[in-house]
Amino acid sequence: MTTDVVAVRADASYRDMTVMLREHRVSGFPVLDDDGKVVGVVSETDLLAKEALDADPRLHPGPLTWRAHAKQAKARGLTAADLMTRPAVTIGPDEPASRAARLMYSRKLKRLPVVDRGGRLAGIVSRADVLSVFSRADEEIRREVRQDVIADGFFTDPDRFTVTVEDGIVTLVGDPGSVILGDNIVDQVRHLEGVVAVRDRFIYALPDRARIQ
Repeated sequence: MTTDVVAVRADASYRDMTVMLREHRVSGFPVLDDDGKVVGVVSETDLLAKEALDADPRLHPGPLTWRAHAKQAKARGLTAADLMTRPAVTIGPDEPASRAARLMYSRKLKRLPVVDRGGRLAGIVSRADVLSVFSRADEEIRREVRQDVIADGFFTDPDRFTVTVEDGIVTLVGDPGSVILGDNIVDQVRHLEGVVAVRDRFIYALPDRARIQ
């Protein structure tokens, strides 16, 4: 995440926000209350909607649905509190980058405020930040799989397995000894930063009945 975040207070004016967009070259701001907690987000789309609807009310000709009424009422706002989308979609600092990616994709977000347990702003994550984790070197990922996951995480000798990484795709070969251990290793590796996919090539020598115990 980026910790130097351009944010606004709930009483920030429309004019102030348009100036900040231009000066800081951002696409939106977290909106904070007096305690520094994130209460919403104002995007450039919110600001453009106000400008467009104020300039030409005919953009909503004829009878308006309740949703269109709500958009017009919001567009008539003058401050961040009036124009912001609430509640803000946020994420914690310890959440994996994969969850940030899912939230941004499913909610069509360009940025995601990062908040601490008290809801106070700690940073912000952009789409570029999320995608940057996939630039990790393959050898760095391989070392993390062997040492942090297999050796330190499951107290298992990593030499029991062959771990290869190519273009972020991890291939695991060997006999974990149990399906439970094998599945847990695969699940942990899948959540490592920079891992694009995991190929489970584990082979279990024990019979089925022994494997499920």
